[in-house]
Amino acid sequence: MSGASRPLALLLCGCYVAALGVHTGEHCPAEHHQADQYVAAVYEHRSILSPNPLDLISRRQALELMNQNLDVYEQQVMAAAQKGAQIIVFPEDGIHGFNFTRTSIYPFLDFMPSPHLIGWNPCLEPHRFNDTEVLQRLSCMALKGEMFLVANLGTKQPCHSRDPGCPNDGRYQFNTNIVFSSNGTLVDRYRKHNLYFEAAFDTPLEVDHIIFDTPFAGKFGVFTCFDILFFEPAARLLRDPEVKHVVYPTAWMNQLPLLAAVQIQRGFATAFGINLLAANIHHPSLGMTGSGIHAPRKSFWHHDMESPEGHLIVAPVAKNPLGLVGAANATGKTDPAHGKFLKILAAGPYSEKDAQDVHCNGATGWDTSTPATFYSEMMYDNFTLVPVWGKEGHLRVCANGLCCQLLYQRPTLSKELYALGVFDGLHTVHGTYYVQACALVKCGGLGFDTCGQEITEAAGMFEFHLWGNFSTPYVFPMLLTSGMTLETPDQLGWESDHYFLTKRGLSSGLVTAALYGRVYERD
Repeated sequence: MSGASRPLALLLCGCYVAALGVHTGEHCPAEHHQADQYVAAVYEHRSILSPNPLDLISRRQALELMNQNLDVYEQQVMAAAQKGAQIIVFPEDGIHGFNFTRTSIYPFLDFMPSPHLIGWNPCLEPHRFNDTEVLQRLSCMALKGEMFLVANLGTKQPCHSRDPGCPNDGRYQFNTNIVFSSNGTLVDRYRKHNLYFEAAFDTPLEVDHIIFDTPFAGKFGVFTCFDILFFEPAARLLRDPEVKHVVYPTAWMNQLPLLAAVQIQRGFATAFGINLLAANIHHPSLGMTGSGIHAPRKSFWHHDMESPEGHLIVAPVAKNPLGLVGAANATGKTDPAHGKFLKILAAGPYSEKDAQDVHCNGATGWDTSTPATFYSEMMYDNFTLVPVWGKEGHLRVCANGLCCQLLYQRPTLSKELYALGVFDGLHTVHGTYYVQACALVKCGGLGFDTCGQEITEAAGMFEFHLWGNFSTPYVFPMLLTSGMTLETPDQLGWESDHYFLTKRGLSSGLVTAALYGRVYERD
């Protein structure tokens, strides 16, 4: 197992405050934050989109549309200011929209000077550069709201033919996050590295590793959407132990059962032990919703596929994320299930008899003589799975070098099919990256071929240990229950070269319990 200079989170045992469905923990008001906290805001924005993004329009027409979205931004900045917010994050593509070509997006682009070369307050110096109307409005919002402001927009940068990377049209076009301080000064900018089918934009020749400092919480990292799945820049930024917070504009299309927006957001915050301020776009018809303020042991989030409206989340955030206790302290003395888990790990070579220790009690209605192992597509990958039958048991399923195991008890049996799945290979649809995954999922129906389908409701209750012999230290724990509810694991971490997650006392039926590993060096 390769090492990492920043240890991943090990043990979770605290309570959390979070949203159930569309609510966002607002019964814990931000106004009453303590000295060791700051107040953050994220806004899930229902952007006003161009009716014909492929059409060529003028700069004036582009500004008319963008100003409609900026009017909403300004309203939300003032609403957040009234709740004491010190930083606000807006989503990717929220100002100009999406589905442009390289040519049709050009009128929507602001000129972006390098903040490392010039000091500039666009609100106070509006005439210093041409084509910076959007930057000016955002700067004035930060100044008026007296808060740091992070937003995403399209930017342009002229280049010369002697530059070997310069596009034929003589300019770079970037998907850009910009950061303003509370007095409207341009602090920094991040240009998206991992583009997701974005023909309108260029990939920067060098990866931006952007860390900005704040007077209220120290250092923040910044990246965008698809970047969260890659080492550059996301994981590399967090090798700096002083970076305890990340701002994350995104335009994420939910993909269950493993990669809904709030799942990967919470999993990332938990794995790296940081605070993640995630603002998603709100277009439910496109499967786009899911924002949150996530700490390792606490989340305030919003996921709503029904309402057409945007949503502001304001919440207190610890300046130093709560420390996590090592798994070595979690003995089985007070938890028989954890003791059995440790005994299985200590037993050495795997016992086939142990893994088939499943008690069916004649209550499931399935033919348990059916071959245990089957295959089904999940997230466009061919998972190897075994059915989870009976009220208790120990299961094991392997693919390539990864073996996933599940030790479980079920207080009552529901008439639903669950399965334990494993995938260890290169994901090649909508991006190419190497995944190691162990997943306990509710299937869409009672047939094996329904395992991996997208579902959000479940009744099955579990108490379980889920673990695998991962070859990467980058494992993102995901725990999702009925109604798109995020749950907090009781324990997780490394034990005898296996990464594990445990949970008892689910608040609602289990949809997904997963350990999603990324093997960056095999991409």
